[in-house]
Amino acid sequence: MDIFDILGPVMVGPSSSHTAGAARIGCMARTLLGSAPVKANIYLHGSFAETGSGHGTDRALVGGLLGMQPDDLRIPFAFDEAKKAGLAFTVDTIELRDAHPNTAVISVWSADGRNLELQASSLGGGRIMVNKLDGIDVNFTGAYNTLVVRNHDENGTLAAVTTILNQLRINVANMSLCRHKRGGDALMVIETDQHIKPHQVAFLKELPGILSVTYYDKEVESDDAGFDA
Repeated sequence: MDIFDILGPVMVGPSSSHTAGAARIGCMARTLLGSAPVKANIYLHGSFAETGSGHGTDRALVGGLLGMQPDDLRIPFAFDEAKKAGLAFTVDTIELRDAHPNTAVISVWSADGRNLELQASSLGGGRIMVNKLDGIDVNFTGAYNTLVVRNHDENGTLAAVTTILNQLRINVANMSLCRHKRGGDALMVIETDQHIKPHQVAFLKELPGILSVTYYDKEVESDDAGFDA
């Protein structure tokens, strides 16, 4: 545990779980979509659903979708900012089985038709955990630089990606591979110690069997924290 786990993040209050964590969940959804969303359906579970409105969870999630960080003074006015930005959104409740009480499910759409569904929980102190992407179970926090690779479930695809990372001298901190079914689409989540450059991400996208690659840069606290290739 470091000092930020004790003191909490720099944020617009009132709650690190309900506000700071929610803003980071919204930002993560925006990043993994690869561009600014134009439509979002937000669902709140557990404590998020029960007390989220009073704690500003709904506004923080929308603010995150607009690219706002937890300390952004516009978060209390995120609904108004969404109108200005052309983001249409709904907020509702949802019952999930075996989910953390501070959990949100967000479906987002980009102007060019891309769609993403993310389920993530706020763990306290502004920390988050992404639990599902498009229905596939995952487990990552954004504490590392993170590659999210969508690919066909074929022999050699994982080896090709990790071989390229090794050649680039990029150390893998954590990695998971998830899939709906054998031979279908799969998802690699690769957390790395080093930064990955845009042209390197683009090169990974060109490997056989790769459908898309999204990169989340933990050091960049702005709208371009991630990009899609």
